[in-house]
Amino acid sequence: MAVSKVAIGPQGLNVSALGLGAMVLSGTYGSPDLAQSETAFKRAVELGVTLIDTADLYGDGANESFLAPLVAPVRDDIVLATKCGLTRSPTGSPVPNGRPEHVAKAIDGSLGRLGVDHVDLYYLHRVDPAVPIEDTIGAMSQLVAAGKVGSLGVCAVTAEQLERANSVFPITAVQSEWSLAERTFETEVLSTARALGVGIVAFFPLGRGFLAGAFDADVAFSNDDRSGDSRFAPQNLPHNLVVLEGLRAMATGLGLTIAQLSLAWLKAQGSDVIPIPGLERIEYIEESVAALAVDLGAAELAELDALFHQGAIRGGRQDPGRPPADK
Repeated sequence: MAVSKVAIGPQGLNVSALGLGAMVLSGTYGSPDLAQSETAFKRAVELGVTLIDTADLYGDGANESFLAPLVAPVRDDIVLATKCGLTRSPTGSPVPNGRPEHVAKAIDGSLGRLGVDHVDLYYLHRVDPAVPIEDTIGAMSQLVAAGKVGSLGVCAVTAEQLERANSVFPITAVQSEWSLAERTFETEVLSTARALGVGIVAFFPLGRGFLAGAFDADVAFSNDDRSGDSRFAPQNLPHNLVVLEGLRAMATGLGLTIAQLSLAWLKAQGSDVIPIPGLERIEYIEESVAALAVDLGAAELAELDALFHQGAIRGGRQDPGRPPADK
């Protein structure tokens, strides 16, 4: 099946109902097979996935450079999104940087690495607490006027921050972690986004592999960004895996994988919700695209809500711009 298209945001940007989180294609979760990643990218586009998501932080630009030769032959067929607003501290930790002068420099770096003259969607990766968001979005809006950027988005914001950003320039998409395993977004940002007509892009919709059954209680992360996520820490993972077994049993009963059931749940939250799973293998691409054909009923959605209620999953990842979660 081909992935359908939906319009998001006040300008009606057309994107695929499923996007591709490109971060994992060139790193982050260990050392990937780059040839395999290239094949997966091409298969995703072939199946109609048009929204390709990257950031200047990923591999400190290496992910954008990896994408450049893959993007070139399909540039007119995709919606290319990247981000600014996170830099590295001397220790290598991500640090928010929303200064207008950084925004102007960052876009030129991204365009050069991607080998394009513009990106379709440009996100503020994280809000800089030292810079009013109005100033950062104002600088980003100048990039739209200059033709370097088509539309603007924000990531991991509060409802108030989203409103303030939108008061400066119409925000097309808000990107936030949202999945069965992380439902904080639903508390207030979801309703604010919908009131403003802002599209919703869900990153880590498979819980960084957790909702795909990617590991068990004996998992050991090496050269892997997930090592800092307390959901996978020894004090939390055994409990979380018990919750996951409920999802596995339900998926088996429906003839689905747990990844497909997880994505089907997000699909059921509304046509304005675009998951962008990180998928570096063809079989993962095809599995995820097939999930778009799954329509869950009210009883099934209620069962999932009961299983993954707020607080059901213990722990949370540390994220620049917000305190560590400890649910």
